[in-house]
Amino acid sequence: MNDIFIEFYLDEDVDILIAELIRSQGFQAVTTDEVGRKGKSDPQQLEYAVSRQIVIVTHNRLDF
Repeated sequence: MNDIFIEFYLDEDVDILIAELIRSQGFQAVTTDEVGRKGKSDPQQLEYAVSRQIVIVTHNRLDF
């Protein structure tokens, strides 16, 4: 387990394999599908991540 605590929130544009790879390194990672937020807008996804103080991972960098 890593000494640094970071939880990642992967939006639906990020392959779920990435979540598995992050977890294999001892970090926590959840996907939009796992938390029932698939299909939510980008602002809603960001709001969710901010409200939980977790890092959002996306391929939509131009949308933010």
